[in-house]
Amino acid sequence: MSPELAALAGRIRACRICVETPRGRPLPHEPRPVVVPSQTARILIAGQAPGTKVQASGVPFDDASGDRLRDWLGVGRAQFYDPDNFAIVPMGFCFPGQDGKGGDLPPRRECAPAWRAPLIELMPQVDLVLAIGLYAQAWHMGAGRQPTLTETVASWRRSLDTPDRGILPLPHPSWRNSGWLKRNPWFETELLPVLRRETAVRLKRI
Repeated sequence: MSPELAALAGRIRACRICVETPRGRPLPHEPRPVVVPSQTARILIAGQAPGTKVQASGVPFDDASGDRLRDWLGVGRAQFYDPDNFAIVPMGFCFPGQDGKGGDLPPRRECAPAWRAPLIELMPQVDLVLAIGLYAQAWHMGAGRQPTLTETVASWRRSLDTPDRGILPLPHPSWRNSGWLKRNPWFETELLPVLRRETAVRLKRI
């Protein structure tokens, strides 16, 4: 890892913006930023924010959502957690807390403006972004995002076939989205084979 990227990652892991100078209510617990930068990975996983289990472990996607995501990618834990293979940069680096119904709150608004652009700039080797969920799609796709998540994911061919850095929009792999997957069988039959192929190519398995 370059000195510049290592230094930026260190500042991110020590970040306390959401407690000391929050936009709105402060983070309701101690910050524990979770990020995996990489100087070599060609795939960037742009998720939303850590959940409760990841807040406890400090390991990204260390939960059932991670199991499903790894299945989508066709990789095991060892490959997934090798920073030579994947950079993991969520939109919010800390668990944001939960709403009154027990669901996770949106990613903190402080993270992306403070850190995302300089971090992405220091990883120019990335040529595929997996934009998971609405917040990642809004940041990485801009005007290319469609009005709904379903429409955005359904237009994946258009965003994948772009110069320099392709984008594959994905739903969140949470088990809460099992109903969405059943209603949209094309995701499994059409998109997932391409995702696995693009992953395998970049991991030099084919």
